[in-house]
Amino acid sequence: MEGADSERKEAGFKQRTPVDEARRICRDATLERRDDPPTGTETVPLERADGRVLAAPIDAARNVPHYRRAAMDGYAVRAGDTFGASERSPEVLRIGDRDGPVDPGSAVRVHTGSALPDGADAVVMIEHVEELADVGELEVGDAVAEGENVAPIGEDVEADQRLYEAGHRLRPSDLGLLRSVGYGRLEVAQRPTVGVIPTGEELVESDPGPGEVIETNGLTVSRMVERWGADATYRDVVTDDAESLRVAIQRDLTKDVVVTTGGSSVGERDLLPEVIDDLGEVLVHGVGLKPGHPVCLGIVEDTPVLALPGYPVACIVNAVQFLRPTLRWLEGTTPDPHPTTQAVLERKIPSEPGTRTFARVQLEEREGEDGPAFAATPTRASGSGVLSSVALADGWVVVDDGLEGIPAGETVAVQDWESHP
Repeated sequence: MEGADSERKEAGFKQRTPVDEARRICRDATLERRDDPPTGTETVPLERADGRVLAAPIDAARNVPHYRRAAMDGYAVRAGDTFGASERSPEVLRIGDRDGPVDPGSAVRVHTGSALPDGADAVVMIEHVEELADVGELEVGDAVAEGENVAPIGEDVEADQRLYEAGHRLRPSDLGLLRSVGYGRLEVAQRPTVGVIPTGEELVESDPGPGEVIETNGLTVSRMVERWGADATYRDVVTDDAESLRVAIQRDLTKDVVVTTGGSSVGERDLLPEVIDDLGEVLVHGVGLKPGHPVCLGIVEDTPVLALPGYPVACIVNAVQFLRPTLRWLEGTTPDPHPTTQAVLERKIPSEPGTRTFARVQLEEREGEDGPAFAATPTRASGSGVLSSVALADGWVVVDDGLEGIPAGETVAVQDWESHP
């Protein structure tokens, strides 16, 4: 082991795994010998299911509406009684009891959503009638066809209709629909659990002295985990000691994922790859992306262990590229693409062939020939340790592995990676 470690440290990262291949390796290892979904399932009250992932398909338990209802305010009628009616030659109908049926030649007042009275088959809109209250009659100035202004049974949803497949992430509108068809509890995938372990002897919580740095990566990653629909346990800082790192990882093997920050490269204090390999297996160490190629992806006792780089921007980029999809795989879904904004690039973005570059940009809305348009300006602070370059940016532009940068003037897609769960 020591000889292999020494060779790796001397060689550095001459061979870097492409991002897509590294993600595939991580996915295969995550899902191997796991149930579907790997996290298991639980039943939750409907009102607590927003953002959760359905564990099974859902069919409508009943019709919506389950009765014929008025689609407009007006009068329920028999359509045949209005035949030939017009403003110049209205049909006169008798105003019936609101709680009674619609007999031939009569009409009953209804409101939008109310049940259609027995005997009625259409509704005349209130705008097309003249009430003659003193004689209990109604002048109808518009003929209606059978079924007009009436919502039939099952117009919204039919009983036994397939509404959602397993793997659907629930939204507030979904919850309203599911309640309307009779559901009060839902079977969903359990939220993945994540142990977040910041590492590094230089990290402190506050008041840093010379050579010390305030811990931010663990905070950032744990909040990202929560936003992505998982439960994070944010641990105290662990120093750069092999035994301490070993104990910290083993403690969190009860979680679905273990994430460390810092100590993932090839320096003397970068001990995590060796610790992970000793406890389990390193799957990938060194990925063709920038910033953040010294990421280490491993598996220990069937638990994915992601060692993210210590530089803040590199840590965030790798969390989005590997941790986010891992959480999706664990809950039985796949990651949705990030929303993008099309913009014209103001300055060239350099990149190396074989490296996928994530260039932080700021957006500015401008008036173009065809209306409002956006310009994207790369942030001048581009180092992977400059946290403000990502925190103050509006997104990033992804330069694909096969490109040698993107020239100024090109239209690019700016990914808003932070706003999407």
